[in-house]
Amino acid sequence: MSADQLTSVMREQFNQSPDLIEKTYQIKGQSIIILFISYQVKKDRLEKELLEPLTSSRKPWTVQDLQNKIPLASSNREKEIETITQQLIHGSVCVYIEGEKEVVTFLLPQQDRRALQRAETESLVFGPQVSFTESLVTNLNVVRWRLDTDDLVVEKMIVGDRIQSEVRIVYLKSLANEENVNTMRQRIQDLEVDEVEDTSVLGQLIEDSSSSVFPQLLFTELPDRFCNSITKGRVGVMVDKSPTMLIGPMTLFSYFESTEDLYMRWNMGTFIRLLRFTAMFISIILTPMYVAALTYHYEVIPSSLMVSLGQSRATVPFPPVMEALLLEVLIELLREAGARLPTKVGQTMGIVGGVVLGQAAVQAGFTSNILIIIIALSALASFTAPSYLMGTAIRIIRFPMIILAGAWGLIGIVFAFSFLVIHLLKQKSLGRPYLAPIYPFSLRDINDSIIRLPFQKNPKRPLTVMPKDENRYSSKKSHEHKDVDPT
Repeated sequence: MSADQLTSVMREQFNQSPDLIEKTYQIKGQSIIILFISYQVKKDRLEKELLEPLTSSRKPWTVQDLQNKIPLASSNREKEIETITQQLIHGSVCVYIEGEKEVVTFLLPQQDRRALQRAETESLVFGPQVSFTESLVTNLNVVRWRLDTDDLVVEKMIVGDRIQSEVRIVYLKSLANEENVNTMRQRIQDLEVDEVEDTSVLGQLIEDSSSSVFPQLLFTELPDRFCNSITKGRVGVMVDKSPTMLIGPMTLFSYFESTEDLYMRWNMGTFIRLLRFTAMFISIILTPMYVAALTYHYEVIPSSLMVSLGQSRATVPFPPVMEALLLEVLIELLREAGARLPTKVGQTMGIVGGVVLGQAAVQAGFTSNILIIIIALSALASFTAPSYLMGTAIRIIRFPMIILAGAWGLIGIVFAFSFLVIHLLKQKSLGRPYLAPIYPFSLRDINDSIIRLPFQKNPKRPLTVMPKDENRYSSKKSHEHKDVDPT
């Protein structure tokens, strides 16, 4: 291929883009063409590390000499136009020597990336505060730094037919179950999509059931949580340009765990973990119970409370189910508005809006003050879940339960709970049971999911992920305490 043909083809590949820069140099009678995308290449490195040694040569260049004598480690010899195009898109410089059948590409990317910062969506009191960024290279460095072992496997894959994204599968070879790894790998390889915008999009494409409101794969921006899951035998996935990592297989109870539980004393961690489960139950059941009791089951309300309930609802024109749905929608509107507005404005909007609208609704007779308390408590309880997706799922579940409670009372609540349990029993995560360790029951895994016992009492990895090595450390050695003899 001649120089004119190469430049013509590359111009067509990039649709005559003005950002494709073409430079021609005459060196010792040779025509050498340099191609690169202007905003993708670091200009100072291009001049000092490539152009200076290239133009100062006293002998004609060959493709072999370019790779051997140019002081750049990342160089490749390419023939295919599609491969050369992808290299240019990712920040490479293409060097073509007229008369040669191959070109040499040197990777000189312009890296304008966000630095490591404090986590925003998963805040911690104890433990590391750093979060992942949009740079895959930075995220891999963080994971390699935390998991400093040659047992760590990082597999590279390319996903996307039209816009390609780099995906990495991360696991420990001596721990991760081969079936879990193969399932994750196969589901990603089988994807036929134009592009994968983010890890969360990839998770929705490969999860077991897309119709369920419950997340089946865990998304996290915390390196310590990602690495902790890897050391338990789980499989992680990283996508370039995404600050969120994916972990699987997971269980329902995994979404109420936090690495902060490990950094606290075991009794504190157990208390907080049980508090989250209690808050989940309160968030789901409290408002439907209020609706069912006021609609059908007045006998379950204490007589002393009946008087205040009657007084607070004396001017309310709506039935309890409409009153509850109205306030639930109001709370969701305030939450969504607070999340979309700037931080300071959003906090003010949430506090002032909640107080003002709640007080105005009671005074106007649209709702009772007791229901305001119940709705606020249910909303507060749903925010205790460490996973944002699980907290959102809990809030969604409340709406059909309120409707069924208004239609059939306690029978409707029992029906809704039965349907919910059956749905959870059918769910899987990478083919593993979603409701483990309750079903199938595993007493040992309860120590690592529902409660947290002292490390000396829990030397095994969870069975739900089927790790190759179940032992974390020797339980016998962990109980030994040796004091120094002062004599």
